Order: sequence, then C-alpha cells, then structure tokens
Amino acid sequence: MGNKPPELYYDILHVARDASPQRVRAAYRSLVRQWHPDKHPPESRPAAEARFKVITEAYEELLGQQGNRSAAPAVAARDGGRSSPADKAAVSARAARSGKAGGAPCTPEREEPAFKTVVYSVSSSVGGGRGRRALAEFSSYVVRKAPPLERRVECTLEELCSGCHKEVRYTRDVVTKNGLVTKEEATRTVRVKPGMRKGATVTLEGAGDERPGCLTGDATFVVSERRHRRFKRLGDDLVLRARVPLVGALTGWQLSFRLLGGDRFRCAFRDEVICPGYVKVVRGGGMPVAGGAKGARGDLVVKFDVVFPEDLTDEQRKGLAEILRGCG
Repeated sequence: MGNKPPELYYDILHVARDASPQRVRAAYRSLVRQWHPDKHPPESRPAAEARFKVITEAYEELLGQQGNRSAAPAVAARDGGRSSPADKAAVSARAARSGKAGGAPCTPEREEPAFKTVVYSVSSSVGGGRGRRALAEFSSYVVRKAPPLERRVECTLEELCSGCHKEVRYTRDVVTKNGLVTKEEATRTVRVKPGMRKGATVTLEGAGDERPGCLTGDATFVVSERRHRRFKRLGDDLVLRARVPLVGALTGWQLSFRLLGGDRFRCAFRDEVICPGYVKVVRGGGMPVAGGAKGARGDLVVKFDVVFPEDLTDEQRKGLAEILRGCG
C-alpha cells in the first residue's frame, strides 16, 4: 500500500487533500473507534479487521509523507507534551523498524481503573504479513471501554424452562454532540435460553453507557427467578411437595398436576403404602440442562407429606386398633 498515490490515503481517512496533521489525527481516531474489531459481532469481524488494517496503514503512510515523522516531538511540545496515543504508536512502530528508536520505546499510559482496557491482539491468519504488521503496530494503542452496565431480568420458572425473549427497558448514559453526558431510555430484547439458572448473565455488546473518548460499554443482564407457587428449583431438578391424607396414604391415592411445559402428570398409588418422607423421582421431568446435550433434563422429585388427623373419637380409635392390630 505504501507505493500507492497519497490521494488514496486521504480518501481512506475521509479528509481533504489540504488537511492539517491535526485533522488527519482526528479522522484517524474517529475511524479507529468505528472499525475496531472488538466493537463488531463475530459475523462482521473479518470485514472490520480488513478495514481496520487499511485505515492504520493509510494513517501511518500519510503522516510520514506529511513530514510528521521528524516533527512528531515538536508537535507534542506545542501541545504541552500531550501527544495522542495514535501518534505515539505510529512513531514507536517506525522507530522500531528502522532501528533508530533513540531510547526506550514509548508505552501507553496506564488507564484509569474505572475503564476496561481493550487491546486487540493480532491473528496470524488476517491480512497477510503487511496486515499483521499494521495491526501489530496498533496493538500498542490502548482503547478504553466504558464500564459495563448491569441490570436484572426477572423470569418465571415457565419462561426459564421453555426459553423466552424478554423486552427490558433501562436508563443509560449517552454522550451528546457537544461532549456532555446525559440520560437516555433504552429498550433491548434479551434472549433467555432454556434451562438458564438464577444468576446467569446475558451480555449485549455496545448497549451500555457511553463515555467521552471511549468505546461504548456493554449491558449485562442478570437472570433472576420468580418464586413459583408449586415447584422449587434445585439446580436442574424440580421439587414438588405433595400433601397426602392418611387414609389415602394407607388405602391408595392418585396424584395429578401440570408440569411447567403444560403437560399433565398423573401418578397412582394403589398397591403401596405412602410412608412419611416417601420420595418419588421422575427421571427427565425437571428443567432443561443449559449447554447440555440436546433433550437433556433434570429430574422431578416429588416429596410426600402424610397429613395425620388432629384428633379421633373413641369409636374411631377402637375401629383403627382392630384394623391395624395385625399390621407389623
């Protein structure tokens, strides 16, 4: 790319032919924020990487042709010693290649703890040797990212069982054209996958707060679980407590209820006695296993509580004694 006419570099950076070095740097920083690969989803990241490489190379070549290779220290002095991170990266990279660094290589300043530091590492498969070099040179340019914004998304057990899309409204910070930070109401759709547990997170990249000079932060939605009137969740298992009258526990009883998916479950006890503490496990009757094999589910655990009468008449006591006398 270095043998191409300088007009091409101006077109790539979207600046006029008579643009000043300051305007070139400003355009470069703006394009970098737009095309940094970490700001793009996986499906568009290869195209962003290619564009990112071209922008970086154009900036370096154009800055060198304008004579800033030797004038960078003077520009920094006129700016009060505050040269931009992009200038430091370009000067350091050129000095390293020529073997005339003139001292220790410049390193980016330490970022404030309130921001996440994002450094794009270069893949050996992107852009060939020239592309790898351009991206490697830019790896010293540290892009700050606003802290993640965290919100809660409440789901019922039915929604966690089948999966759902929840529309969440929240307030986030945005930067106006004049650089001020203001509040904005945002609405995003969060996909809750089947089997997600309480505390699981769904992250939407670039949907969080904005900060001047930073990449937009992410929005992290934490799944919470609404209490269910019948079932209690333990991991991937569901627990149901069933109250059985004493006469049913001794002489036969039938249990019927709806599962979270809507199907009706029936269980009959005719030839067995339900003792206090009796537990019945229905394999695969629980929650879907998030991230597990297709169709994998936890168990449904039914715990029976036998309800004893609070008092008996003398006649009832006598009758029960006669009936139960022969029972172990």
